[in-house]
Amino acid sequence: MKKQVLVSVDRGETRVALMEATGTPGAAADKPTTRGRGRTKKVELTDGFRVAELYFERRGNRSIVGNIYKGKVDNVLPGLEAAFVDIGLDKNAFLHVDEIVLPGVEIPRRGRGGGGRDGEPGKKITDLLKPGQEIVVQVVKDPLKTKGARISMELTIAGRYMVYTPTGEGIGVSKRLDDKERERLRKEVKSLTMPSGGAIVRTAAHGAVAKDFEREMQYLHKLHEVLLSRVDTTPAPGLVFQEADLSVRVVRDIFSAHFERAIVDDEKQHQRLVSFFTRTAPELVDRVELWQDSTPLLEAYGVEKTIDGLFSKRVDLPSGGYLIIEYTEALTVIDVNSGSFIGRGKQARLEDTITKTNLEAAEEVVNQLRLRDIGGIIVIDFIDMARARNRDAVLKTLRKSLDDDRTKTFTAEISKLGLVEMTRQNVTEGVREVMSRPCPTCQGEGVIRSEATIAIETERKLRDLAARAPRGVEAFLVRLHPGVSSEFTGQGARVLHQLEAETGMFFHFTGTEGLPLDHFDVVKEGANDDILEEAVPFREGDEVLVQIVEPHMYNVDDAVAKIDGYIISVEEGGRFVGTKRLVRIEEAGRTSAVAVLVGGPEEDEEPEPAKPAPKPRRSRAKKPVAVVAAVDAEEPVDEELPDEDPGDEGEPVGADGSEEDDAVDSKPRRRGRRGGRRRSAAKAEASSSE
Repeated sequence: MKKQVLVSVDRGETRVALMEATGTPGAAADKPTTRGRGRTKKVELTDGFRVAELYFERRGNRSIVGNIYKGKVDNVLPGLEAAFVDIGLDKNAFLHVDEIVLPGVEIPRRGRGGGGRDGEPGKKITDLLKPGQEIVVQVVKDPLKTKGARISMELTIAGRYMVYTPTGEGIGVSKRLDDKERERLRKEVKSLTMPSGGAIVRTAAHGAVAKDFEREMQYLHKLHEVLLSRVDTTPAPGLVFQEADLSVRVVRDIFSAHFERAIVDDEKQHQRLVSFFTRTAPELVDRVELWQDSTPLLEAYGVEKTIDGLFSKRVDLPSGGYLIIEYTEALTVIDVNSGSFIGRGKQARLEDTITKTNLEAAEEVVNQLRLRDIGGIIVIDFIDMARARNRDAVLKTLRKSLDDDRTKTFTAEISKLGLVEMTRQNVTEGVREVMSRPCPTCQGEGVIRSEATIAIETERKLRDLAARAPRGVEAFLVRLHPGVSSEFTGQGARVLHQLEAETGMFFHFTGTEGLPLDHFDVVKEGANDDILEEAVPFREGDEVLVQIVEPHMYNVDDAVAKIDGYIISVEEGGRFVGTKRLVRIEEAGRTSAVAVLVGGPEEDEEPEPAKPAPKPRRSRAKKPVAVVAAVDAEEPVDEELPDEDPGDEGEPVGADGSEEDDAVDSKPRRRGRRGGRRRSAAKAEASSSE
């Protein structure tokens, strides 16, 4: 299978994408210029590749797997057969007894029964380590969530073709290679001289010869000598050896003759990779190329779209089925669904449809495990199959797909319920963990308490507040989220009035949408008049720009606006739902207000004069849009309006159809609002009577 490696370097992070051929190469696309080892050549992009694996590394959050530390034993726990070691990180690292290596000490590896080799009891960890003891350890697993790093005293130094183990013996060959290649490599390394320690020939050594191993072994021995000198001079806890950065590490571990090229979009990183392969694998230098096209590298190869899709729980299958991936603390569950796939042909049977969906799902599950780097316990819920041979075929497809996964996995048999249990080694944080964080509202649970639930809890708090109120306190000003306070003030504030009647206290609310949903605090307490003065957000005559959100429940001509849960009924605002309008508060209460529209551009437009006709168009003219200015009872409402009977003040000519044939004054008129003038006149009469 042909492969490619894409390395994208930004200021904040490095991203590496492993591309694998799909077997269906597409037509050549643009041909940007790249450079390999100083030469210029053309690279053809094809759509015959898919993203198989993704790796992310942030500048301030590099993986520490492979780093070697000089640590100090902090605590030894015989019950866990483990020790916690301070290596200079926020949390102590975890060292199991099986990972302890001491010079001159034979330590039997323990099984589940607690015994060592040949049934002999293993040595106790308290005999091997003591608190305060300084040891050299290597990180084998990054700190994940609440757990500290996992460490081992069995050190390894990774090279291009080999992994040097200073405390090991002999030379082994990777089991991931086929038998024929493993036998050839054993012959190549048979004559290799090992001054000390052992080595493991890596999968990337496919095709390597004896001189490649000799050159690399000299390099690894020099690294080990530098490591020993740093251990002598570094105080514990401290870092003595740091693993290479992401791009070098990934390319070193996977880049081989199977790869067509490694493309890098950063010149400095390109030089680093060229220098690395010049020392370790000169034959691969020409395959390291520099991306010089104006289109971003990962965007040109479609990797950005793949990254965006990693946050989706749903993954579609080719035939119409889909997967649902659910993450939990203990395990990851993958559910297979047939979706819109109903089989093919008129003779399609249910068992065949289910089996087809499961076979597609088996391949896609492995793709998602690699792409998202999902580790730990994984449960796959395939659709139930009646025939045992179909279950075997699905399991065989799953295991065959896992052959391409470099991470260690273990797969159990498929159960009668269609469940497959498997484990996948979890070494570093996956792409999802690197790119996301838990929701601050739901803390990663995915659900939150509803407004109704919080309102019930708030009511209990208000009752308790009223029961403990000091003498002389009549009312409270409480800060709540508007969504919660509306549970009390909605539907005519019946809930609030009932609560106040039962407690003998008054409750007023304030708050904004930016508050957490469960926020509760008492802003002020005291006399009701004082609290009410502060609680009402608006006064009569205030002009406010509001978003009209919905029609009025009881009057289709009116509408409703809301500001942090405070309800404003806008008269004649029904036609402006969904827009922002300037309104003037006419009446302001504790939980709601009544407002009228203030003149805007649409109100200033002159209406077209009606043409003299049996049925003039003027009779179908639009209703008045808004009140233009405040109405004073002692001043004329509109200087341009003719004298009319006070009872019909503001009624436009011909509105009732009785004067439609009268001549129309050519001078444009500004229309008032009948309701507003009547209300203003009523206020004037009330004030004069007083």
